[in-house]
Amino acid sequence: MEAPKFSRLPTNVVPVNYTLTLTPDLEKFTFAGSMKVLVTVNSKTSTVVMNCAEIKIESVKYVDTAENMEPSEIKLQAETETLVLTFPKPLEQGAGYLHIEFTGVLNDKMKGFYRSKQTMGGVDKYFAVTQFEPTDARRCFPCWDEPAIKATFSCALVVPKHYVALSNMSICKECEDSTDSSRKICTYEKTPVMSTYLLAFVVGEYDFVEKTSKGGVKIRIYTPVGKSHQGNFALDVSVKCLDLFTKYFNIPYPMDKLDLIAIADFAAGAMENWGLITYRETALLIDPETSAKANYQRVTIVVCHELAHQWFGNLVTMEWWTHLWLNEGFASFMQFLGTDFCEPKMEIWTQSLNDSVIRAMNLDSLENSHPIEVPVENPDQIDEIFDAISYNKGSSVIRMLNNWLGSDNFQKGLHNYLVKFSYKNAFTEDLWSALGDASGKPVEKVMSTWTKQMGFPILDVSVKSRSEDSVTLRVTQKKFSTGSTYQGDAMWSIPITISTSQNEAHQTYLMETRSADITVTNVSSDGWIKLNPGFIGFYRVKYSQELLDRLLPAVQSQQLCASDRLNIVNDLFAMASAGQVDIVDYLKVLESYKNETEYPVWRDISDKFTELSNMMSGDEEATKMFKKFTENLMKPTFERLGWEEAEDETHLTTALRTLSLFYLHGDDIKERCSQMAIEHVKGTKKLPKDLEEIVFMKYVAQVGKDALENLFMLHKNSESQQEQTRIMKGFAGFNDPDTFDMIVEYCMSENVRDNIRPFALSFLASSGNYARHKTWEYVKDNYSIFMEKYGGNSLLSRLVGLMCFSFVGEDMKADVKNFFEANTAPGAERCIQQALEKINARTRWWDNQRKSIKGFLEEQ
Repeated sequence: MEAPKFSRLPTNVVPVNYTLTLTPDLEKFTFAGSMKVLVTVNSKTSTVVMNCAEIKIESVKYVDTAENMEPSEIKLQAETETLVLTFPKPLEQGAGYLHIEFTGVLNDKMKGFYRSKQTMGGVDKYFAVTQFEPTDARRCFPCWDEPAIKATFSCALVVPKHYVALSNMSICKECEDSTDSSRKICTYEKTPVMSTYLLAFVVGEYDFVEKTSKGGVKIRIYTPVGKSHQGNFALDVSVKCLDLFTKYFNIPYPMDKLDLIAIADFAAGAMENWGLITYRETALLIDPETSAKANYQRVTIVVCHELAHQWFGNLVTMEWWTHLWLNEGFASFMQFLGTDFCEPKMEIWTQSLNDSVIRAMNLDSLENSHPIEVPVENPDQIDEIFDAISYNKGSSVIRMLNNWLGSDNFQKGLHNYLVKFSYKNAFTEDLWSALGDASGKPVEKVMSTWTKQMGFPILDVSVKSRSEDSVTLRVTQKKFSTGSTYQGDAMWSIPITISTSQNEAHQTYLMETRSADITVTNVSSDGWIKLNPGFIGFYRVKYSQELLDRLLPAVQSQQLCASDRLNIVNDLFAMASAGQVDIVDYLKVLESYKNETEYPVWRDISDKFTELSNMMSGDEEATKMFKKFTENLMKPTFERLGWEEAEDETHLTTALRTLSLFYLHGDDIKERCSQMAIEHVKGTKKLPKDLEEIVFMKYVAQVGKDALENLFMLHKNSESQQEQTRIMKGFAGFNDPDTFDMIVEYCMSENVRDNIRPFALSFLASSGNYARHKTWEYVKDNYSIFMEKYGGNSLLSRLVGLMCFSFVGEDMKADVKNFFEANTAPGAERCIQQALEKINARTRWWDNQRKSIKGFLEEQ
């Protein structure tokens, strides 16, 4: 039977205010709800349609000045997740009240109104938590669950007296429940006008730390009981960031409080609920005793991202999910701006190239990518676009736009946009209009080429002519694709920037044609020319051999900045993967990087080593030679840094030590890592936190089963999810097939939380070709378990992607394809197609490059 076609809710009846009371029962895992909705009847109708899923309706009545009537029919439609109320006679135009009593289940699916387990003093306790984005408010109460149908909310929670009860707003009244003296009723201030997906509730036992911002906003970080000190770092970041964004947008945060809370069981990284932001524990809590420097960075970024949403997404909301990137792209851009302000030593703009720009380019070079603005016709498609395109390509093109317009014009345009659409919904074109008015530039014309078509350009650059102090370049654009079948004529309006060895001040050109001749001034006869300085533009550059040869000495001498050095080597690998240059050319260019000192550059090279290792994973001879090649390249870096961390060492230096150690395999390294791990297990000498993951991997590789037993013990005894994650990554060091079942059994046990398990399995799969295939076989054999737990949840897409993106070979392509033709994966359909394309491209590339790669490695 064909599923009914999706259509958005009718607007003949819309909410103005929800008065909502919820009573969760944390022993029976149920809840009761009572709701009175002030509605506006825009046109006479006898039918009211709203969203509702997995809720039992107990009673309904409609009241206005003339009527007090119950519906003649109450129809819950599971396929469309709607509640249709049919009344015996039409509702008249005007205002009225819809009264609904209902009950539901506190589920264990990490969506809607659900239960989260927290272990306190060896005792498991359950708390009630919400996660409504994108379309799960309807699992908590019947509502108009679309972003454009905004309303205010007057909420109350009936909970045990000893529990903390939080919602978006401050409590305005608290009293004893007259029907049960063990409970209290917490009534909250009315919210601003907002979308349903931003409403939130948390009920449980928590501690907190608090400060007040310059603007008088009370900011609290809620933590597990006894761990309030773990909220101090996030609290400092929150205060700084809220004050920064208030000044940057020139619009005050509209509420009197802002709560950030760590949730033990949470599917996403965080959720920007207005005034009550929910987080995974790993994205909010910092314990000076157990948190690594990388954890400090992660917390800073995620806190800044969610605070940016308080303006972009909450104050002004996208009209429909097609414009999701207005929320996520801007919050992702602002997270870097906020992090750079709060923690400048993290050099986050350079790191953003690894985490944002390159990640987006890798996905957007596939034929199964999608535009930034992707039409969403059905809510089932929404989870698929919470991906690297909406977040990372969105933020990358925004950074390029900021650079082209100038920061002052950009900031002015954002302010005008946010003021005009406050408490309303907007389309992408509304933002372009505001930025165009502020800058006087054709923003919509230019940016529509970046948001309405998928992909991005590569510029073919050569010298057309030279004069005494200038060079005329011939620049031609075409779509960059890792596939071989693209035949389209896509074209972009590209803000091109250029620097030279004589003049690092950027010259800017707007390229709007297929080819253009660009004259660059102040260039010596032997000087270099660099397009896209700082790697700010979302495009790749293919230099002629002459231009590339002039750049490489500036790479080796580090005359070029780290971002530019990264840009050159990353573009070259991308072209090799697309068959535009030989992979050996890339491997030879790495000679210019042997003295590289910056972590972001080495991290990109390391990511390419991983891709090449995956590609040659079925060839033992090639794998062995490549392992030796990478060790020789990385060894000088580790020897320069040494084992011990300097007192004033930066986060990036620490990260580079960890990265370089990964590639060293000598007996002396293995023995020292094993000794360090044993001392850590015994408690005689603690490992440096940023080295734990790598040291544990080498310990497991050296010792085997006994090492794993020790890591299992450390994992069970740890109360830090950050520390537990590092320990689980250590499992990936195993090289004994007999221990595989041991690891899987542990990962699938209650020792690993549901929201962590997909990542735990991916860590295991990353340890090599054998583990990757064995883990995939396990997932297939137990797929019903994963579907039951993660079906319709973003974690399913992550599990599929993490399992399948690294395979190579026609046999694996067929295996993945056949499996998902026989088994559904709701919300992961696009991810599966991308994985198949990636497998195909990697297989084709290895077939074409095997001979030349092995020939190069044999000569080393």
